[in-house]
Amino acid sequence: MVIGVVKCTEENLVALVPQVTSKLIKDEYQIIVESDAGVASGYSNELYESAGAVIASRKEVLSKADIILTGTAIEKTDLKQITKNSLLVGKFNGRVESNMLTDLREATAQVFSLDLLPRSTIAQSMDVLSSLASLSGYKAVVTAADEFAGYFPMMTTSAGTIPPARVLVLGAGVAGLQAIATAKRLGAIVEAFDVRTAVREEVQSLGAKFIEVEGSQEDTTAGGYAVEQSETYIKKQKELIHETAVKADIVISTANIPGRKAPVLIENRTVAAMKKGSVIVDMASASGGNCELSKDSQTIDVDGVTIIGDSKLYNLMGKQASLLYSNNIYNFLKYILKDGKDNLSYDSEIISKTLLREEEKSAVSA
Repeated sequence: MVIGVVKCTEENLVALVPQVTSKLIKDEYQIIVESDAGVASGYSNELYESAGAVIASRKEVLSKADIILTGTAIEKTDLKQITKNSLLVGKFNGRVESNMLTDLREATAQVFSLDLLPRSTIAQSMDVLSSLASLSGYKAVVTAADEFAGYFPMMTTSAGTIPPARVLVLGAGVAGLQAIATAKRLGAIVEAFDVRTAVREEVQSLGAKFIEVEGSQEDTTAGGYAVEQSETYIKKQKELIHETAVKADIVISTANIPGRKAPVLIENRTVAAMKKGSVIVDMASASGGNCELSKDSQTIDVDGVTIIGDSKLYNLMGKQASLLYSNNIYNFLKYILKDGKDNLSYDSEIISKTLLREEEKSAVSA
């Protein structure tokens, strides 16, 4: 069976790194890689050839592979070159409607979007969102520290003592928890907010203070994600966040609701009241932003407050992001191919949740 890897044109992400390529070749798969597919992530063609892969053109990979691996996007023209009934695996933002998603659902290939994986124990090793979110949470703090004109830890000098930076983290999912841990390692005083009271112990175990607004709505069927809140709760939430944020030096916002616009947590009035030299890193900027003023993929200055909008901070760590993404894909392939490509277990939650083509899902439910 031939596994093909095509270049991700939107990110510094490659779906297979040479180390994982070697593992698949040992499992008796043939690997063909599009020329320069890994260059942006620090993996040369020579490294793939040393691992046993064959370097080919994009057209050859698409037309010859039984299984095609990619990152976050693929063109409609590419889909026309893929062999019927081949498998296409990537991270296609399957909860947000787009022209690409429509094309993928209509493709002759069976398309799997790994961002749709269920939050279950068996799927943990395949969880691309958690892998990349952890990197992004770390990078958010490092990026903020670089922009912040001061120390993170308390520093005692001959000229006096400088107090530690105050960091507020909004959202205590994977990215938020990693941001908390990183900020604490750097010596900051950290506070964190999340609508899910279940994460309180995790926040506190990392040494941060948990900020809580009573009356949040929680849903055990939401797979660990936050859900939309009542108007009364949102009003109280924004007031408490405002009071806390204006005292902070750094605000890291990670709050997202899958498939919906990100909740606005940092209002214009809050930015206006923050100290000059403060930094906001908005990791939800691609879905509207937690900060009213943030702009996706841009860093702006608003009256002395730096606002960094970046939902793909892992892209700044392409080599490590690709390694984690590649391992996730490897574990996914090992799971779905255990009975062969032509004997996929469509009653498996992992397969049915990630599969984009509606006819297979209908057949399963029937």
